[in-house]
Amino acid sequence: MKYPENILEVSSLNPDYMGFIFYPKSPRFFNNPDIAVLEAIPNNIQKVGVFVNDSPENILTHIHRYRLDAIQLHGAENAPLCRLLKEEADILIIKAFPIMNVDNLKVTKGYEDIVDLFLFDTKTDIYGGSGEKFDWDILLAYRGEKKFLLSGGIGPNDVKAIRRLQHPQMLGVDLNSRFELKPGLKNVEKLNIFMEQLSQPFNPNTEEDING
Repeated sequence: MKYPENILEVSSLNPDYMGFIFYPKSPRFFNNPDIAVLEAIPNNIQKVGVFVNDSPENILTHIHRYRLDAIQLHGAENAPLCRLLKEEADILIIKAFPIMNVDNLKVTKGYEDIVDLFLFDTKTDIYGGSGEKFDWDILLAYRGEKKFLLSGGIGPNDVKAIRRLQHPQMLGVDLNSRFELKPGLKNVEKLNIFMEQLSQPFNPNTEEDING
């Protein structure tokens, strides 16, 4: 999220998390010094600061300045750094992992006892917002105990495919570029429809074909 009015519109949909990217090279870089818009977000929505290979000092400064509820580490942050942030801030930590093949899942083992949640995103040459999917069948090889969020190119037409995944450790999905009018500006109507469809009870005996 980036634009104040759009932030408030999306918050009316009551997502579980709202992300704010503090990575200057991102077109979604949140550089609004006025924190009033974040303070207006309902308490039941967790404000997530997204960082990429940032210093612990800068991350901690942003946690306190913007009163973040969680942080998402989207770069090559190692386990000791994650542990340090956990000890210093006592905050929910989401660690993102770029996925291209089954071997990429092995890296998660070193973080299981440190971070709170994993995020599996498509491996690309850029950090986030690529609009590209990875092969979700790779997730069948994930046997970790840590819950994860699915990310990477998820769009309005992916509801049925997501509902059919039924992975016991999948907590939710991360929605970004495919729901944007421009970087950081979300299409509220598309988000609303998607969230309503995804929340419907799943019945494998009656569910339509995933491409239907």
